[in-house]
Amino acid sequence: MMENIDINWLSMSDGAILKQLGHYIKETRVQQNKTQEETAEAAGIHRTTLSQIENGSGGTLLSIVQILRVLGQLHLLQSFKVPASVSPLKLAQLDKDKRQRASRTDKKGNSTKSDW
Repeated sequence: MMENIDINWLSMSDGAILKQLGHYIKETRVQQNKTQEETAEAAGIHRTTLSQIENGSGGTLLSIVQILRVLGQLHLLQSFKVPASVSPLKLAQLDKDKRQRASRTDKKGNSTKSDW
């Protein structure tokens, strides 16, 4: 089982982060009892590419995404989700267009205008 330790990502060099990522991928793969060959083939990459990634010495973002998909770990990318936001101008327009009053309806369901 992998250790659950806090990692200070900000203090790490890029190389150290790649090593940590590679370690995570290797440990997850081993826990799932998958060989490098099986994982690489399922991810559509060469085994040496997987080996380099696990050693923290190479790979592309695409390869990492493919590996995470094979290992069922895409949920890790949830942190990259950009929250939907409405611009202040659009929000003001929506507020302006919001209905201010209810209108009466007659017995047939037709709206009637007030005499006011």
